[in-house]
Order: sequence, then structure tokens, then C-alpha cells
Amino acid sequence: MTDWRSNTFEVRLGPPGHGGFCVARHEGRVVFVRHGLPDELVRVRVTEDRGGSFCRADAIEILEASADRIPATCPVSGPGGAGCCDFSFATPAAQRSLKAAVVAEQLRRIAGIEREITVEPIAGYPADATGGWRTRVRLAVDAAGRAGVHGYRSTEVITDLRCPQPVPGAMDDIADRLWTPGADLVVVVDGDGTRHIVELAPSAAAGRAESERPSTRGADRRGKRETDRRAGKRRTAERGPGGERSRSVGGEGDRRRAAARRAATHAARDEWVMGGSGRTVEYVAGRRWELAATGFWQAHRGAAQCYSDLVAEWAGLRHGERAWDLYSGVGVFAARLAGQVGQTGSVLAVESTRSAVADGNAALRDLPWLDLRAQRVEHWLAEHASGAAPDVVVLDPPRAGAGKEVVTAVTTSGPSRIVHIGCDPASFARDLGLYRSAGYHLADLRAFDAFPATHHVECLALLER
Repeated sequence: MTDWRSNTFEVRLGPPGHGGFCVARHEGRVVFVRHGLPDELVRVRVTEDRGGSFCRADAIEILEASADRIPATCPVSGPGGAGCCDFSFATPAAQRSLKAAVVAEQLRRIAGIEREITVEPIAGYPADATGGWRTRVRLAVDAAGRAGVHGYRSTEVITDLRCPQPVPGAMDDIADRLWTPGADLVVVVDGDGTRHIVELAPSAAAGRAESERPSTRGADRRGKRETDRRAGKRRTAERGPGGERSRSVGGEGDRRRAAARRAATHAARDEWVMGGSGRTVEYVAGRRWELAATGFWQAHRGAAQCYSDLVAEWAGLRHGERAWDLYSGVGVFAARLAGQVGQTGSVLAVESTRSAVADGNAALRDLPWLDLRAQRVEHWLAEHASGAAPDVVVLDPPRAGAGKEVVTAVTTSGPSRIVHIGCDPASFARDLGLYRSAGYHLADLRAFDAFPATHHVECLALLER
């Protein structure tokens, strides 16, 4: 088959696909096209073609525009740019409609669920806004020490920080400073409005690449860095607080190198506090948490409160009942559940990240009937499967979803209600299909535009027997 990379041609775009593109067809092949809207006639340039039935392309010229098209609000994410704002060229209402269509299609195709989906703005966030929502940003640093974002499906660092996602003040002066080449930079504006900046030391893979390049800074800069490191050095193996790392493109060798880089990225790394204290303060339902800036917290400024309110509403626990909170993080949902069951009830929560558990226990010390443990969810469930059945189980798994082992263990425990949260429509639909196979039905579903201007969407489901 002929390699179409760099070829240009005209196509009429079809429906949105899961991943921030529209589906088109050309000469018998499927083309996944970014930067276009359904029914538009566009000229595309193929950006990736590994053979087979499909290729990837960018819309480089809009020949017949959709009524939903607006001037792009993000100057960083167009053709050949970053992967930050997939839909910044569409009206906010159109963005939510695209996401709703993708969620509905995934539910229908994977779980056999026919349901009309409405994607809602996060409560308290303007429905017509797509910027100023992200409180946690993770940046890359290039070989010259400049902070930026990764190109779409690339390891290239684009040193343009004009993306509108961050809350006001988050990016102030970041572009004016030099950072450690190959490092990652975590920037957080917390619930008190304090900005924290933390450098994550270059991963092993980045360090090897950096050692092959000449130094870009003088001894005075290195001396200052060493002083800063000794003052603020810590170790981290936390989940990233925002901005998924894109994959590199190319052949099998590129994929192996990309896999090695991802493994190195998630290994324990030194971290250096460069601004603020590195300890962020957050609030939900009147309760205060303090956690590491590199720890996990919802990126959207209103998401944690929004999800917590809905979880509490759906759980509907009574005094003396029992609940489980799986993948609990610092215990935001567990705290609401504990408030419902009271001292005569119990809440068991589990999270694999030990630092999150320590921070959660510090915030929840006034709730002795809440037991927050550091353990892998699969192992914890194996130990508790034969114990007292919970009345409600809440799960907020990572992007890959809970999976068959966890869902089977949860449904076998026999809760009357399950609240399942997912940030990936495909894995969310797969998990819902597993619940249905175990005899649970979908009682309610809400979808939230927790990542405006991007293709990402957060879904919450209530399942009952």
C-alpha cells in the first residue's frame, strides 16, 4: 500500500471519533482528521500513515465551514501544533455536542447501551467559556531550558505558553525563566490562590539525551540551581497533575523508545520546589486538604466540588450503613460518605499512592469511622471480598478504567448502588458493560465538560441492582 504521509486531498468530514478528530473516507480508507467539524469540506494533509485501513491527517484548509466554527481560541494547537485544545475552533455548545456524540457512540458500540447524552458545564463555570479553568499544568522543558508543551503525538517541545486553559496568573513569568533541560515543570494555583512551581528532574531517558548536548547555561546558573535543589529537593512518583504526555510517531524502533521514555517518566524522580511551598491547599464541601503540588487533584477548578456533590446525592447513605471508596485519592468522596453514615457506620477507602493516603488521613482525622488505606485496589478487594457487604461502592479509576477483575469483585460483594466515574468514554463504556453483565442496570448518567476546548469528558454513572 502506498504511504500517504504528506499527501493532501479534499474530504467531506463525517461524525466525531473518540480522540478529538472527525472520521472521513478517501479512496477506500478511513482518515482521522483533526481541526475539522462534521459535514465540513476540508483539504487535509496526512500526518501519519502506518499502513492498514486508516491514516491520520490535519485539516489545513476549510473549504466549506460549519456554522459552529469560530476563530480558534488557542494559538498553540492548530495543524502541526500541540495536542492541548482539540476543539478551540468550535463554539462551546458545539464542543459539548461533539463530546456527547462520542460518549453515546461508545456506550452503544461497547456496552450496548442506547442513551441520549448531554454534556454539562461544570457548575459555577460559565457555559460560554473555554479558558481559565485549569489549575494544574504540567509542562516539558526543552534542551535550551525553555518551558513548553508537547506537540501532538510527538516528543517535540513547543515553547509557546499562550494556551488559554490555565487560570489567570498560572503562567506568569514562566516563559521568561530558564529551567533544567529535560525536566518537567508542574505549576499549580491552589484553593487559596497561591501558585506553586515544582521541577521534576529529567527522567533517565531525557537525561541520556541531554548528556549528548552541549550545556546551554553558565556556571553561575548551575550554581544557583544547585542551591535551589538542596533547599527544596524531594522525591516523587506521583501521578501527573495535568496534560497527558503524547506518544512519539514512527516505526517500531520509535515505539520502543517511546515506551522506554514513558517508563522512565513514571519512575521516582527528584523534585525541586521553585515557587510557593510545594504544598497546595484545596477545599471541598467546607473541608480543607493539604497535598503535594505533584499529587493528584482534579484539574478543573470546580470539578472536585461538582463530582463530590453528585456522588453524595447518588450514594444517599443512611446512618449506620457501609460504603467503599476505591481509587480514593486523598479521600474527597470518602469524606462525604463518612458524613452520611455517621459514627455508627463505616467507610473503607483504598488508594495505591502512599503520599495521597498520608495527606488524606491528615485531613480526615476527625472521622475515625473512615479507614483510608494504601494498597492496590485489586489486592484490597481480594482481602475484603468475604467481609461485610457494602451498601454503596464508589469507584474513580484511572483512565484505563477498572477492568474485569475489579468490577467482578465489586459486583460479587453485592452493593445495592455503585457510583462509577470515568474520564475515558471507551473504558467507561467497557466497565458499564461489565456491570450490566453482572445484573446491574444504569439508573442515571451525567457527563461533564471538565476539560473545555479539549476532546476529554468526565462521566459519572449510577448503577443499581
